[in-house]
Amino acid sequence: MLARVGLVQITTQSAQVIQDPSFQLLKRSILEMGAEFSIKTGDISGFERYLAQLESFYFDNKLGLSESKVMYPLIGLNLLRMLSENLIADFHTTLERIGLDQLQNNQFIVHPVKLEQALMEGSYKKVWQARSEVPTPEYLFFMDILMATIRNEVASCAEKSYTGLPFADAKTVLFFTSMDELLTFAKGRQWIVSPAEK
Repeated sequence: MLARVGLVQITTQSAQVIQDPSFQLLKRSILEMGAEFSIKTGDISGFERYLAQLESFYFDNKLGLSESKVMYPLIGLNLLRMLSENLIADFHTTLERIGLDQLQNNQFIVHPVKLEQALMEGSYKKVWQARSEVPTPEYLFFMDILMATIRNEVASCAEKSYTGLPFADAKTVLFFTSMDELLTFAKGRQWIVSPAEK
């Protein structure tokens, strides 16, 4: 927060400072640190705001700054955020701005692209398995949100399709690793749980 206040104070001082490449590098670094901090604190809207400001550095680099080392990890996280929020149009718009080589070979971009393909196929098991293949631990934050979204979708379909479902089957279908997780989920959805199943 203090870094951002300092950045605002500097920008108000001089237009000449704003055009200085070293200032722009500093500004980009501060925004990237803010985005990373937002992920660590679970602030999704903050992360989204930082990435919106970083777009001009990542996609419209008019100052010719060197490529940031965290550019693709952050873009990949943002793509994953879009998937977890079901923002498929935004996901594809962002993909259009990324070079073909990066789309095919950059691990940070390939991961969310494969996830989107699995989602479109309805292969939720592939999405679940992709959790163990994340390129960085930060991706787990949005993977957990994505899995919660998938669980709720599957649960809504199951509620319409079945009058009852054995807990062992529900655990498998909803990708839970323990019965306690399933019981908590069932309670949140106000499912009636047979005493024999507890």
